[in-house]
Amino acid sequence: MREILPQLRELIESSMPFALATVVGVRGSAPRGPGAVMAVTGDGRVIGSISGGCVEGAVYEAGLEAVADGTASFHVYGIADEDAFSVGLTCGGELSVLVRPYSPGPAQDALAHVLNAIAVHEPVTVATVTGGEAPLGAQRVVTAGQTSATLGNPWLDGAVDDDARGLLAQGATDVRHYGARGQRRMDEVSVFVQSFQPPPRMLVFGAIDYSTATARMGAFLGFHVAVCDARPAFATRERFPAADEVVRAWPHEYLARTPVDARTVICALTHDPRFDIPLLLAALRTPASYIGVMGSRRTHTDRVARLRENGATDADLARLASPIGLDLGARTPEETAVSIAAEIIAQRWGGSGERLSRMSGDIHRTLATTAGEGDGSCRPGMPG
Repeated sequence: MREILPQLRELIESSMPFALATVVGVRGSAPRGPGAVMAVTGDGRVIGSISGGCVEGAVYEAGLEAVADGTASFHVYGIADEDAFSVGLTCGGELSVLVRPYSPGPAQDALAHVLNAIAVHEPVTVATVTGGEAPLGAQRVVTAGQTSATLGNPWLDGAVDDDARGLLAQGATDVRHYGARGQRRMDEVSVFVQSFQPPPRMLVFGAIDYSTATARMGAFLGFHVAVCDARPAFATRERFPAADEVVRAWPHEYLARTPVDARTVICALTHDPRFDIPLLLAALRTPASYIGVMGSRRTHTDRVARLRENGATDADLARLASPIGLDLGARTPEETAVSIAAEIIAQRWGGSGERLSRMSGDIHRTLATTAGEGDGSCRPGMPG
């Protein structure tokens, strides 16, 4: 939903009726995962995509029907359909899609609450009935301390609230099943619970040309990007227009006071021992998922020796992606930024970095996905 957030807010502000198609389940290979959305407006426009073109035509018609009659509908699209190439997934998977209408009033008000929370990076979950003995498409918005709207039954609301807050804490999205009155271990009602956490952070250290390109790439991938350098003449907003933050501070001091979690990636592009060693010692004490360090192999060997002298263990050093990036033959800052991004994506999804044309089998590793199973072999892995 982040991808089309501005357009959705404009539709609500203009009181335009529209339908929102949401992928709520995936089986096998599919272009996009649960949570992907596409809007169909009352005047026939399409915003966003849920399958890269495989089922958009059929979903568009379902969206127009939803706007016209005000009724939610549930659809399953897959290769088993009689006309697979027109309404199925030619890459061989299956998508479950909920199409829900939004007209001016409580429905759009609840969605506006969600969009506003996403815009200000407030964690929020949306629970939507996708089938069973509850109103199809009924939604409930849950944050850490508040709730709004209802799924049609106070006991069901209470059970979903508990699960929604648990999934929100994990940053996870899932389908949960309940009894009609919220009973556990029953499957009379299916509820799609989608979590929206703040975007993951990319911390880029060193205000050099390679950092400018890396910041642009990080923003493109959906990271909240911060660039840090101790030199005021280099750490300027003009040099880093794509960054969300430009910080003038010693790298290790900034890292010690800024939030770092298991989704954070750190790119140390300073390749100067005065900055590198204190920064990396601090980075190795964080739960960051990726710590990439720029420099030649000779620089890396010297850096490792210095880190060992300062107490770094073999386990610590194994966390460093140094020299940073995948072997793409990159030369320019922009090509190097692509190399760094490729390594981050490969680490996140378990990719090998090998050319797909030289491999056989599934394009991507089989991963346990939320709200279904699939290997995502039609879509690229994206951090977030």
